[in-house]
Amino acid sequence: MSDADLIKLYSGRILALATDIPLTDRLEAPQATVKKRSPLCGSTVTVDVVMEDGRITGFGQDVKACALGQASASVVGASIIGRTRAEVEQARDDLKAMLKSDGPAPGAPFGDLEVLIPARDYKNRHASIMLTLEATAEAMAEAEKAACA
Repeated sequence: MSDADLIKLYSGRILALATDIPLTDRLEAPQATVKKRSPLCGSTVTVDVVMEDGRITGFGQDVKACALGQASASVVGASIIGRTRAEVEQARDDLKAMLKSDGPAPGAPFGDLEVLIPARDYKNRHASIMLTLEATAEAMAEAEKAACA
């Protein structure tokens, strides 16, 4: 990767998001916790959720990832309270399509994920970028399953 590529990829906006990740305190009594790891780069994200009436009312995340994974976690953390599983799964699917198939950025409230469009060309970073939404969708499914048991 050339210096110009690195500058393009690690924009000031990405770095600002990466240094200001919301909701980084783990929850004391989550309904579900999911830890995801990117096998390629070793990034990890652990997500705790509490749900009520099908929406996230409590969220905590522990993010040990590259700046791109941190930026993704920052956008998700800023918008996650009040979201349904369908909204999170749609954002996850849209983000994956944005990275892998040149699809558009996810819509509101996750539209700021568009900052990661330059990462399309760096397939080795895609898994890290996807971690928070993947972990959140899985944790929400687990919480809903536990509530029905």
